[in-house]
Amino acid sequence: MAQQTVTIVGQGYVGLPLAQAASRTGWKVHGLDVTESLVNSLNNGHSHVDDLVDAEIQEMLASGYSATTDPSVITGSEVVVICVPTPLADGGSPDLGAVKGASRTIGDNLAAGTTVILESTTYPGTTDDLVRPILELNSGLVAGEDFQLAYSPERVDPGSKKFGIKNTPKLMGGINDASTQAAVAFYRTFVDEPIAMKGMREAETAKLLENTFRHVNIALVNEMTKFCKELNIDIWEVIRGASTKPFGFMKFTPGPGVGGHCIPIDPNYLSYEVRNQLGYPFRFVELAQEINNSMPKYVVDRVSEMLNEHRKPLNGSSVLLLGVTYKADIADQRESPAIPVAEILQEKGVQVRFHDPLVDSWKLATGDLIREDDLDRAVEEADAIVVLQAHDAYDLDRIASTARLMLDTRGVAAAPAIRL
Repeated sequence: MAQQTVTIVGQGYVGLPLAQAASRTGWKVHGLDVTESLVNSLNNGHSHVDDLVDAEIQEMLASGYSATTDPSVITGSEVVVICVPTPLADGGSPDLGAVKGASRTIGDNLAAGTTVILESTTYPGTTDDLVRPILELNSGLVAGEDFQLAYSPERVDPGSKKFGIKNTPKLMGGINDASTQAAVAFYRTFVDEPIAMKGMREAETAKLLENTFRHVNIALVNEMTKFCKELNIDIWEVIRGASTKPFGFMKFTPGPGVGGHCIPIDPNYLSYEVRNQLGYPFRFVELAQEINNSMPKYVVDRVSEMLNEHRKPLNGSSVLLLGVTYKADIADQRESPAIPVAEILQEKGVQVRFHDPLVDSWKLATGDLIREDDLDRAVEEADAIVVLQAHDAYDLDRIASTARLMLDTRGVAAAPAIRL
């Protein structure tokens, strides 16, 4: 039997791990991307995502993987998967420019008999109302007849040591049953549990529900954190106690805000579509967004209170931020709440410094900050330290014992650190 070929459009945090999973099970994988420097780096065996090291890229290359900017590889592929970014535009509406561009490129090169799958997060109806017409117009083929079309939401958990593509159940829904089964057949080759959905809109909405659930529950504990402090109640002890219940409760913890490629963005897609199609707000999402967006200012207010108690004004103080990525032990800074924390501090006249073992330089609206090389000296010199991300590389108990003041937004460090 001839080796089957898949083209994965987009070689970022979603597309590259998918390419690895497919290549390990015998697929000939083309990693199609528009960034030539990225393609060259991958073909030279270098990884740019946290979940894959260089040796794994080299293993993929040895298995036949190749990165390319040449869209003609689509024509010879049995499967094409779209894994391009879907950020929010300035007004909060979905920016589907990359999805549209990928769809046009695929349509221009699409051969009959191909299965096309969208993995990029988006609002319900995108696959049928946006991707399908572009593919059909540019190819002259009919979805569901000449080629199969499906949606399968990505479920990548960057940095996870427990869950990867293989052992994470995978949802998929097609334009018809044949398309759904074609997607199942593809993912079954490297995913333990492919799950067929009723249709594409259900698969699209399931992804948004997953992250809206997290968004709303994070907002719940963040709001409780604020009033528990005013009531002199230890929210961390409250969460510890509630977490002992073996049913009906799921643990969420407060923090300086939400970040990453899912939580700050995905619920807005659902909220946008509800307003766009139905004319009324998705109130839970909009309230959760308001609460979570308020947390960076709350962190700054707590720092100001700490300094004031020691007769030190916020203006003119030196504050060291520890961990500026959106998640522990990964280098990804997308939508990190550390950015608004730093910018609010700077607006109030604070000398902001930072340390992160995974980040060399940090881009802010006021310019780039260079990482403090000597962590011990930076801790000693700072008027206050704020732990925004508790990387494993940090001995936070030791840092707390030597710092003048330390606010731990992750609830990890022992006293004398002050928890959020």
